[in-house]
Amino acid sequence: MTNPNFPRRRLGADGPDVSALGLGCMGMSDFYGPADDAQSLAVLHHALDIGINFLDTADMYGVGANERLLGQLLATRRNEVVVATKFGNVRAPDGTVLRIDGSPAYVRQACDASLQRLGVDHIDLYYQHRVDKTVPIEETVGAMADLVKAGKVRHLGLSEAGMTTIRRAHDVHPIAAVQTEYSLWTRDVEEEVLPTCRQLGIALVPYSPLGRGFLTGAIRSAEQLSPDDRRRIHPRFQGENLDHNLALADALSALARGWGYTPAQLALAWLLDRGQDIVPIPGTRSIARLDENAAAAGIQLDAARRDSLETLLVMHAVAGTRYPAAQMGALNV
Repeated sequence: MTNPNFPRRRLGADGPDVSALGLGCMGMSDFYGPADDAQSLAVLHHALDIGINFLDTADMYGVGANERLLGQLLATRRNEVVVATKFGNVRAPDGTVLRIDGSPAYVRQACDASLQRLGVDHIDLYYQHRVDKTVPIEETVGAMADLVKAGKVRHLGLSEAGMTTIRRAHDVHPIAAVQTEYSLWTRDVEEEVLPTCRQLGIALVPYSPLGRGFLTGAIRSAEQLSPDDRRRIHPRFQGENLDHNLALADALSALARGWGYTPAQLALAWLLDRGQDIVPIPGTRSIARLDENAAAAGIQLDAARRDSLETLLVMHAVAGTRYPAAQMGALNV
C-alpha cells in the first residue's frame, strides 16, 4: 500500500491531491537509451510504496509503449495512482515525429487510444503535450472539456503553453496544471508563465527538474550517453556549452555536499521551495535514485541557503538552448 505520510500538494484549485514529487516515466521507454521493463515496473511499484502517487506519461513515449508499461501497474494498483498522460505529438510507428495535432477529432481519438493502452476507464490529468498553432486553443480545450463531461478525463492540463494560451484555455475550462521545463538551469517560466498560473490558481508541474540528469553531476561528457540517447543532440550537452555548464554542475555539487545533500536533492528542494503549487516530476529508472530524489521532499531551505543558490546561478549562467533549434518553436506557445 502507498505510504500516506509522503508530503502532498494540490493540482489547481479543484484538482487532485498528489505527492509533492511525481515520477516522470518517459525514460523508461524512450529517448534516454535502453531500458528494462521489469526494472521499470519495480521502480513504479516502489514509487507507490514510498508515497509517490503522481505518475506522468504520454502517448508519444515509446509510441504507446510507456502507457502500456504503466498499464501493467494500473492493472493491480489503479486506486493508488493519479495518472497523467498527454496527446498532441503524433509519431509514426517507427518513432518519426509527424505533426502536432490539436484538432477536436484527434483529441477524442487520442484519448480513447490512451485509455485502451493504460487499461483504465478514466485519465486523472490529461494534457495537451504541445500547442497546435493551426487550431484555436478554444477548440482543442473545448474537445478536452467534452472528455471531462463524458467521464473519460477528470482534469485538464497544458504543456509548454504560453501566458496568452493559458488564459484563453482557462476561460473555456479550468486548467489544473501547466507542465513545462523548470529547474536551476531553466528559469524562463518565472517571467510570465508562473505568475499567470498563480493568478489563475493553476499548479506548475516542472519536467526535467534535474536538467535531464545534468544537475546530478553524473554526466561529464556526451560520450557517456548511449548512441541513441536524445540528449546527445541537445545544445547544452555539446562542445563548449557542455564545458561551460560543467562549472554550474560542479558548483551545485560542492554546495550540496557541504550541506549534507546530493546535488539532485538540492536541485529538487530548490524547486519545491518555490511554492506549494509546484510539483516536480523527476524521472529515473533506478530505485536508489528514486529514494534519493524522494528525500528532497523533507528538505527545508532557509533564507541564507536560498541566497547562496541565487548567487551560484548568477555566477554560472547556462550556455545553450534547452532544445535543438528545430524544436524551440514549439515551446511556450
